[in-house]
Amino acid sequence: MAKKRPQTKANRPRTGGGVSAGADIPVVGAREPCPCGSGRRYKACHGRAASHAATELVQRPFEGLAGEGDWVALRELVPAATAELTLKESLPEGVPSVTLATVLPMAWPALRRDDGSVLLGLQNDTASGDISRDLADTLSRALTAEPGTSVQSRRAPADGPRLQDLLDADAAFAPVVHTGFEFWVPDAENASPEVTASLERANAAAIPTVRLEGVDAAYWCRTPEKNHLRWVMPHPEERLLDALARLHAAGRSALGEGTRLVGSFRAHGLVVPVWDLPSEMTAQDVEKPATEFAEHLAEALASTEPLTPEERRARGGLTNRQVTLS
Repeated sequence: MAKKRPQTKANRPRTGGGVSAGADIPVVGAREPCPCGSGRRYKACHGRAASHAATELVQRPFEGLAGEGDWVALRELVPAATAELTLKESLPEGVPSVTLATVLPMAWPALRRDDGSVLLGLQNDTASGDISRDLADTLSRALTAEPGTSVQSRRAPADGPRLQDLLDADAAFAPVVHTGFEFWVPDAENASPEVTASLERANAAAIPTVRLEGVDAAYWCRTPEKNHLRWVMPHPEERLLDALARLHAAGRSALGEGTRLVGSFRAHGLVVPVWDLPSEMTAQDVEKPATEFAEHLAEALASTEPLTPEERRARGGLTNRQVTLS
């Protein structure tokens, strides 16, 4: 479910900033004269900045949210999961709950159920480079949508709120990983044949995944050939790669017999180390080794000594196997 996205700068210019202080640029067609009076077409003048603002990528869209690593994992790694969201303000009347979901039926951005509850989809393509702003716009519209309707995607206003503006940063973010997509419907056992068939197809494509309990944002998954652990880490990239190199050179980067740290990837501004695990190694089996590794990693992160030649070679190997997903 991971998707490659281009890397661009996080600063996002705002439409109309170059005309005069506080000026607003009216909405005009791309080929119409620019309202600033330059005599050029809008797309060649201030429309260029507007287009740039709509496409630039915010490197860490979930920064500042509780459980940033889990947000990244649910966006890129986990097939079926949900998490209850707590808003800064009270829920509107008639909305009993708001739930984040990895995927919704028909790839809907959001759904207002018949009982008024809201489901917000996370793994959808977004119209701008700021996933947080797009999701906040979808959430805001879902809160006022008619019960029993879905919310369609659109380009969020450039000055609209972000998730960080809407969600309570102090509330716990506790993802629940599901074995399938039965959370789509309130009563899956009595669903229609069409819905049942859709669920069966979705469930068949989902990779079995488990969130570890002893460490944050670490997810075990099973594939036909071998199992893996993918661990989203919040540490600064250079410090983390140095620490992983120290452990790798010291022979302490594995998670037990038959396991191997094979590299890492970047996703939404965070580094995600990946381990290959034997096919018989379950999520429960990796809990203790992962907890012990977290302790060793904390020690390595605290070290300020220059890397040794062997550690530098280990770091080079890890860096060469690093890819960027977002």
